Amino acid sequence: MAARGPNRRAVLGALAASGLLSGQAAFAQAAPKLVVIGGGFGGATAARALKAYVPAADVTLVEPGERYYACPFSNLVVAGLRALSEQQFDYADMAAVGIRHVAARAASVDASARDVTLEDGSTLKYDRLVLSPGIDMRWSALEGYDETATSAMPHAWKAGAETLRLRDQLRAMDEGGVVVMSAPAAPYRCPPGPYERASLIAHYLKMEKPRSKLIILDAKDQFSKMPLFLSEWSARYGTLIEWRGAADDGRVVRVDPQNMTLHTDFDDQRADVANIIPPQKAAAIADAAGVSDSTGWCPVNPVTFESTLQPNIHVIGDAIIAAPMPKSAFSANLQAKVCAIQIARTLAGAEPAPTVLTNTCYSYVAPDAAVSISGVYSNEMRFADVPGAGGLSPLDASAAERAAEATQAQAWFDAITGETFGA
Repeated sequence: MAARGPNRRAVLGALAASGLLSGQAAFAQAAPKLVVIGGGFGGATAARALKAYVPAADVTLVEPGERYYACPFSNLVVAGLRALSEQQFDYADMAAVGIRHVAARAASVDASARDVTLEDGSTLKYDRLVLSPGIDMRWSALEGYDETATSAMPHAWKAGAETLRLRDQLRAMDEGGVVVMSAPAAPYRCPPGPYERASLIAHYLKMEKPRSKLIILDAKDQFSKMPLFLSEWSARYGTLIEWRGAADDGRVVRVDPQNMTLHTDFDDQRADVANIIPPQKAAAIADAAGVSDSTGWCPVNPVTFESTLQPNIHVIGDAIIAAPMPKSAFSANLQAKVCAIQIARTLAGAEPAPTVLTNTCYSYVAPDAAVSISGVYSNEMRFADVPGAGGLSPLDASAAERAAEATQAQAWFDAITGETFGA
């Protein structure tokens, strides 16, 4: 295994040792109103961390759903290797740790008045607001692809009903059929996600419909863990997978759901099953709060995660501009903790302090084999790679090493969901 960065516990231990977590007794003297919008890996973690670091605070989590479906591991559901119920988590444990869960959608934010308006017209006052809104699809970015098109061509980039729809379409496809995936240009949620999905779909086809084919039409010429994926595809799936990058006319410019056709600049590709992963942006509440810019994403102070566009609003997770740190569950979880620490320091009258951030991302290439990438990032002036830190799984790893990484991936998933949702 190549060199790796520290895990989340090591990072938080380092923060404590450096004094970033010092002065916690002072945090309990105030009773600020802290509101978190979004109940995923960023938002649910932020709510817990804020309550832990500012015990006297009134912490409210605004999340309309009573349950959450995790995107990590959802590609296993697509391939029929995992039940969707194993991806389901809820917020029942929040009250036990002193967090109020408001099961409503946030409609707007008034940054000057410091209040959040809910869909029923009621409002929540805040001293500090943390937004972890996740993503929305850019429905206008790909001609022919809108919300109605997802019934024929699901994106399944938010876990739930569409995950099952794509799974069921694969099951219903005749032997010898053609599956076509469309991968977008960066940035988007989970950079290696399309290629993990391709690996697991290819495994399903190899086992169940070996005369079928998977074609990946990609708007990029490079992608995360590319050498690892290409090597594994060649060894495991041979000609069953065909990847076409942008330079090989892989960029999809238009789709026709009625005729199940994807159009590139110079070619038309018909599909029996089509998985369109469209361009993305920060979710709508980011626009309503005035924290997203012309890119569709949210610029933040890299130390505090406070919006550079609105005061007293912090943004974390997939919605933010944090490259080279990727949009991932691991990133959102750690950003939530660091953001909560910085809010706690600010409330206690201490100056925010820079630290380091990490990310590790596992990708299954088969049911019993995975590869990974790790990164370490500084945030003193901007988000930046720490030279020489992090790394990739070895290209020439043995089957036992790939299997060990699959086991590590499961352990990581169990740990992060337990920490986030109390599961």
